[in-house]
Amino acid sequence: MPSRPQSPEQGPQERKIPWLAVSDDTAARTSGGYWYHREWHRPAADVLDPAFQDQLMDKLAELTG
Repeated sequence: MPSRPQSPEQGPQERKIPWLAVSDDTAARTSGGYWYHREWHRPAADVLDPAFQDQLMDKLAELTG
């Protein structure tokens, strides 16, 4: 089994990171999702739910003080 790159500089993602940072391309300027293996994905529906976000922030505040 071949090993996977351990950093962006070691794999094909190295070209995606600067592209996302500086591009005027419509695809690079999308929000509400994430990039994985050079493809845009929608997050789980809960992530976009404000009530879930509030619960998560409350729990993180509880855990971190």
